[in-house]
Amino acid sequence: MTLDPRPAGWATLRLDLDGVRSKAGLMDACAEAFALPRWFGRNWDALADCLIDLSWLPDVPGRVVVVSSWRGFARARPGDWETLREVLEEAVGYWREAAAPLEVLLADAPAGPEPEPGPEG
Repeated sequence: MTLDPRPAGWATLRLDLDGVRSKAGLMDACAEAFALPRWFGRNWDALADCLIDLSWLPDVPGRVVVVSSWRGFARARPGDWETLREVLEEAVGYWREAAAPLEVLLADAPAGPEPEPGPEG
């Protein structure tokens, strides 16, 4: 069963992690996918702040974040993947009781070849 949030007026934000293998690359992908404001500091605290604010996004009944091609990043950067999951979970919890909730979906795709581990940073 496929759910399509558009008829309900929900906005879909797509975070594609295909080829992302560094924290800097992740922060760039988040900035683009979430259309983050210029003040986004490209660090975990700034990302958490942005996902709780959302004032720069259109006013809609709800938002769905679809994270795709995440397995390669999770294997290459397990610590950063865990932190990203925590930041997203906290944002979902913050918006849970709001008039415009936030939900996160992990888009599953067949696992590809093992990526080379990236340098920490």
